[in-house]
Amino acid sequence: MGLYVNNACHLSINIQIANLVKEGCGIRSIARLLTISAVTVIKRIRSIADLIKKPTISIGQIYEVDELKTYIKNKNKECWVIYALDKKSGQVVDFKVGNRTKINLKRVTDTLLLSKCKQIYTDGLTIYRQIIPLSVHKMRRYGINKIERKNLSLRTHLKRLNRKTICFSKSISMLEACLKIYFWHHLKTALEAS
Repeated sequence: MGLYVNNACHLSINIQIANLVKEGCGIRSIARLLTISAVTVIKRIRSIADLIKKPTISIGQIYEVDELKTYIKNKNKECWVIYALDKKSGQVVDFKVGNRTKINLKRVTDTLLLSKCKQIYTDGLTIYRQIIPLSVHKMRRYGINKIERKNLSLRTHLKRLNRKTICFSKSISMLEACLKIYFWHHLKTALEAS
């Protein structure tokens, strides 16, 4: 008789799950690769994301803000990932998932304004003019190159954000968890190593 081995109990399983999420693997793919159940993968992704905290925002930096369209549950339910990127380091400092409304955009920009940012670069979306003071708001042709490049990387690395795909998140909370892991998991592992 062989011994029963539960692969989900291995200490390295959370790191493997986080790495596979960052590589764009879906829930079922991760479950197959690690020989654990899809339900366990979902629970672990959520628990890993719960442990990850947003990075500390430095005072007086320059940021880029943009939105990325995706879907939740099906292709008829649009959802937006609104996020801010530190122009110098390229680090995502904050994000919000939901509708592209003034309230959701303001949640991201208010974080930047509280950090006494020097400038916030955005695209031509008119809502930004209403929520970002003119003294720090910039709309330049090449002002958001870094975040536009990040959008491309996100769509390439995370299958659930790809434009022409049948893959999408089933819930906003799961999309948020995967984005937290993608954006900030390396910060957590760096802290654990020190």
